[in-house]
Amino acid sequence: MAKDLSRRAYRTQRWAARAALAAAALAVVVPLAYDGIGGVLLLVAATAGLAVTAAAVWWTLTLRGPARAAAAVLAMTVPAVVVVLFAATLFWALPLSLALWAVAVWSGRYALRGTGSHRMRAMRERRTPPPRHPFLIMNPRSGGGKVTRFGLKDKAERLGARVVLLDPESHQDVAVLARAAVTGGADLLGVAGGDGTQALVAAVAAEHDIPFLVISAGTRNHFAMDLGLDRVDPATCLDALTDGVEVRIDLGFAGRHPFVNNASFGAYAAIVQNPAYREDKISTSLDLLPDLLTRQQGPRLTAHAGNNTLTDPQAVLVSNNPYRTDDPFGFGRRERLDTAALGVLGVRVDSVAEAAGLLLDPEPDGLTILTAPEVVIDADRAEIEVGLDGEALVLPTPVHCRITPGALRVRLPRKRPGVPKRQPRLDWRRLRKLAATVGRTAAPRRGRGHSSTR
Repeated sequence: MAKDLSRRAYRTQRWAARAALAAAALAVVVPLAYDGIGGVLLLVAATAGLAVTAAAVWWTLTLRGPARAAAAVLAMTVPAVVVVLFAATLFWALPLSLALWAVAVWSGRYALRGTGSHRMRAMRERRTPPPRHPFLIMNPRSGGGKVTRFGLKDKAERLGARVVLLDPESHQDVAVLARAAVTGGADLLGVAGGDGTQALVAAVAAEHDIPFLVISAGTRNHFAMDLGLDRVDPATCLDALTDGVEVRIDLGFAGRHPFVNNASFGAYAAIVQNPAYREDKISTSLDLLPDLLTRQQGPRLTAHAGNNTLTDPQAVLVSNNPYRTDDPFGFGRRERLDTAALGVLGVRVDSVAEAAGLLLDPEPDGLTILTAPEVVIDADRAEIEVGLDGEALVLPTPVHCRITPGALRVRLPRKRPGVPKRQPRLDWRRLRKLAATVGRTAAPRRGRGHSSTR
């Protein structure tokens, strides 16, 4: 019976791979067959449109005045023209082609899921007793007032937690508050606020090896997202106080400063230092980017990650565990927070051609993606701006970024939405091999009761 089920699974996998290849081929053939040479010209026009759009975006970011305005109009107009051109020329063939691409993607991923090549070991969870003396810090201004809107203070206190609300009118050192709470007997520290505040209190929890509770009351809640927490209703995070599990995750440091998400250097880090950024992010960014991207202002960076050196990038992002970059549906997520590795993403673009390459080239020269246990950021000046989990800092160079494996005990609700399951990358070469050989060589053979693979 097991062999029959195995054979059936292999047969399904093979036919899914064949369906993916057939649908992908038809998705290309349908527009070409519908309009002949016109279909070929449309594909050329689409490629050229992508290149022109990328160039226009680059000009929008690096130019000023009327030239910038013209480039912005071009960046918006070209994609619209290409879409209209496809719709007006292909009629029914365009939606059919798009539907075939959807079938190809779904079938291809279904087939590749059976190979198990994309699977990652989940972070280990363990059941632990509820904390007796939890201590929570809540920022009432974070996330547009989520602490008040969701009644987080009252609910936490009903569950036995001691809660301190930060005073919006005066600065309070959350690390000092957390250390004082530990001295007073707290056996769990938690934060309802932004990721920058989360990192400061998390470092204290790691220092004393007590659990840390994340409450998704910030604006973006990237850390909460990667932990699988509910970002819509932060009150559900408090369920961990009574029905929770623990995971051990890594903690990043830039010098002596902790970060749970990332440390950014270069253009973005310089922009967030500007006092006007908080009030008007778009205008401030557009005002500063031309000089930063063309290197008329800002530091000249050098990043050392293991045996790799990034010379003169406009921006470097060092993350506490690597972000996904191979799947548009999972882009910017971290599937795990316990790999004991920093993620490194560096961008260097010096021309319109390199800007276009970021869109058209599968492996663009201007984009560097690495992992390393330690990253050193140096510059041509004694101090550089750093964006640390969205907070603006200035640190002396060189900045040594490191990761501390398993440093942080995070307490999570046992029931939580979770992050999307990892989808396999569409590998057309592997799909061709699956379509041709799986059914013949990978299925269990009858006879001696064993299987053979090639």
